[in-house]
Amino acid sequence: MLTQEIKKKIDSARDILVGKVPDPKAQVEQITTALIYKFMDDMDKQAASLPKGKAQFFTNGFEKYAWSKMMDAKLGGQERLNLYVEAIAKMAKNPHLPQLFRDVFKDAFLPYRDPETLNLFLKDINTFSYDHSENLGDAFEYLLSILGSQGDAGQFRTPRHIIDFIVEVVDPKKDETILDPACGTAGFLISAYKHILKSNKNKPLTPDEKKRLMNNLAGYDISPDMVKLSLVNMYLHGFPSPNIHEYDTLTSEERWDERYDVMMANPPFMTPKGGIRPHNRFIVQANRSEILFIDYITEHLNNKGRAGIIVPEGVIFTADNAYKQLRKMLVEDGLYAVVSLPAGVFNPYSGVKTNILFFDNQLAKQSKEILFIKVLNDGFDLGAQRRPIDRNDLVHAVEVLKAQQIAIATGKKNSLLKKNSLFTWTTTKEAIKKSSDYNLSGERYRISESILGKKWQAAEIGELTDIFIDGDWVESKDQSSSGIRLIQTGNVGIGEYISKEGRARFISKEKFEELNCTEVIEGDILISRLPDPVGRACLVPKLNTRSITAVDCTIVRFNKEKILPKFFIFLTLTDQYYQHINQYLTGSSRRRISRSNLAKIKVPLPPLEVQKQIVGEIEKDEKEVTKLRAETENREQKIKAKIAEVWGE
Repeated sequence: MLTQEIKKKIDSARDILVGKVPDPKAQVEQITTALIYKFMDDMDKQAASLPKGKAQFFTNGFEKYAWSKMMDAKLGGQERLNLYVEAIAKMAKNPHLPQLFRDVFKDAFLPYRDPETLNLFLKDINTFSYDHSENLGDAFEYLLSILGSQGDAGQFRTPRHIIDFIVEVVDPKKDETILDPACGTAGFLISAYKHILKSNKNKPLTPDEKKRLMNNLAGYDISPDMVKLSLVNMYLHGFPSPNIHEYDTLTSEERWDERYDVMMANPPFMTPKGGIRPHNRFIVQANRSEILFIDYITEHLNNKGRAGIIVPEGVIFTADNAYKQLRKMLVEDGLYAVVSLPAGVFNPYSGVKTNILFFDNQLAKQSKEILFIKVLNDGFDLGAQRRPIDRNDLVHAVEVLKAQQIAIATGKKNSLLKKNSLFTWTTTKEAIKKSSDYNLSGERYRISESILGKKWQAAEIGELTDIFIDGDWVESKDQSSSGIRLIQTGNVGIGEYISKEGRARFISKEKFEELNCTEVIEGDILISRLPDPVGRACLVPKLNTRSITAVDCTIVRFNKEKILPKFFIFLTLTDQYYQHINQYLTGSSRRRISRSNLAKIKVPLPPLEVQKQIVGEIEKDEKEVTKLRAETENREQKIKAKIAEVWGE
């Protein structure tokens, strides 16, 4: 995870370079070269500290280029500059470095000759230490975010704890082949390696088993920079010949016939401008990268293969045919669990909302259900700083997923699944198939007493109405200086109608008749299908003029023998209402809900007498709150007046 400390260090190094190296890409190259240089020296020190240990890289004539020698306080500024320039030029020819390291230093050079700038720069780099594998990846990917390439390519650094969570659930074994087809910095591969070593700690792997395991781990990435970083990162974890390939997973067929036992990935979420031109061997014909990566992974798993894939929210519900075809394929072949992650997990790179799809080709054939888990907290707050908190649903999620695996394999029930849980539940594959679009928003299928009421049956909004229709206003050219008033989405507040007379717009009576508009009347409910938030509703008061509303508002005229309009408004003021709506939202940057989906929202439906009782109690409480608020304001004014007297005012 990108910490504030790492961010500050990189920002400081960039600030030092910016006067001499204004090009951001060149800054990335300079910092990356220096970091790798420093980490090689750290590894040499670690090796030399062991019994009978010795340096691996800076030896046999290259000792003078060791980073620690470079930072010797006895060296003058010009001497250090000369030594650094000479060192990075000769590292590509250092026979004690593996080829991948020599490739890193190939064509490396220092684009300035200012000793003071170099001294400050190396001093900042010297504060980094190769304590754990993430340092290099964190630093490098933050550099990429500076260039803006991460957001453009949909590439976001996967937080270490999310990687470890997926690896723990998928549980790769020592003899299994493992692939990440969009490996980035090789985080999944390294985590899988550590997981397998830990799983076998009671009977440590033999040298031959460890060698075989290393050969079984493979990664592809289209970016030469990412491939370079993965190679270095894995080598520094003890892999003598990392199995990482510069490879375009979506357009090349060179490795198409390869199959793996385990695949884990956080593929790029966004499709490059101009789209992708994949070959025709994919089952789902599409040009969206997230669809193709998921298709690729499912097609390249062995018969008993398992996978864990991070996907953007759109994969779960987008109505386009390619997405529906993909979800149909997943439900019918391999998918057994969907874990919803909170928006903000990828901060500070992105606030994108994501899910994790878990596959097990063997278990899925034995199960008629899909498990859904809703993670609200992952151990960190969801702000840009991602500060640790004491709430972490991932721990329980692992337990539930493991228990579900056992339950499916043994034909028993998962004892950790509780009735009406807001955290986890199952839905039959048949129910998902009946939805026609194979929507994987778990809450769509969960009729929870916690959300829909502990005593009452639930009903869809569309079943309770006499009129359920969108507004009519479309073209601004239809505006008039007077006539029929336009109510806009901005007039729809959260539970209340917002009067904006100063911005009033009208449509002529002639145009009203021509368009056969639906007139909004007192007692109607208006629901905005646009943010913010989507689904907010108001009860239309007595209006001063005849009115219509815009197309992004739905006019709801309830059957008052089924539900009271005021009762419905009170329901819309709850978190549960918006939680229920969330599963039906579409769009990425500007979320919205269609009228057809709005009609599917379920609400608790007590008998009318109970509704009247509830409305009466709430209105009584509201009056009391208003009275108390007025008293509070009056007392505050008295306090201010007394203070003003002290000032003599």
